[in-house]
Amino acid sequence: MYRRRTEQYVRDVGSGPTVVFSHGTLMDRTMFDPQLDALSDEYRAIAYDSRARTDRWRGPYDLNDLADDCVSVMDALTVDRAVLVGMSMGGFMALRFALRHPERLAGLVLIDSKADAYTEAERAEYGAMVDQLEGVEDVPRELAELVTTTLFGETTRRERPEQVEHWLNRWLTYPSAAVKYEIESWLDAPDLTDRLAEIDVPVLVVHGEEDVAIDSTRAKSMLEHFPDGRFVGVPGAGHSSNTEQPDVVNEALRAFLDEIYD
Repeated sequence: MYRRRTEQYVRDVGSGPTVVFSHGTLMDRTMFDPQLDALSDEYRAIAYDSRARTDRWRGPYDLNDLADDCVSVMDALTVDRAVLVGMSMGGFMALRFALRHPERLAGLVLIDSKADAYTEAERAEYGAMVDQLEGVEDVPRELAELVTTTLFGETTRRERPEQVEHWLNRWLTYPSAAVKYEIESWLDAPDLTDRLAEIDVPVLVVHGEEDVAIDSTRAKSMLEHFPDGRFVGVPGAGHSSNTEQPDVVNEALRAFLDEIYD
């Protein structure tokens, strides 16, 4: 996927031990700019676009395919092993990566993510969103505006509306089918809770305290299963906590990376 045209879909900065970032649904690699800017003084920091933001957005595909895509990115950039940071869908993928490719993993960071399956009611709600994407070329503005209340916390929507507007306008440029396949890649994904104990690298769980898309209790519950896990809550942030409160997230990430690569 990424071998021929990697430079179009990747930001690769700094040198040193490597950390790779994978974004969530509707987002792209630029959501991690605050993390790459903050960490590149000591680390090689890489953020890449998942296939929904590339010219290979057509599906169907699933989270295992996305995990293998991540390996392809690492191979193309000659990265043997890295700390993998996944936000939301990127976290769903990162858990599969940890189970499918453990030899490539030095540590795992899950931002506003979870391991359990979506409930029937949640699948119906997201399925209704998918229905709105059928038969239209671009993402409808009404749907994009609704999604801002899910992907951003109340504090961000109130105090930094320009940040929300930036992403809303970005979403309106997407092919609707690309978003449809992106949602379908994770909507029916099975529960991985019983397999978390197999992940034997250090794990950091970061979660916005205003996240309404995935309640923080679902994130915290993963810590009961990881052999080596820790949790950081992010005040004043919703589902996109690393963009909403980057200083808090960057501090947690640096401490975690310093511990792993000490």
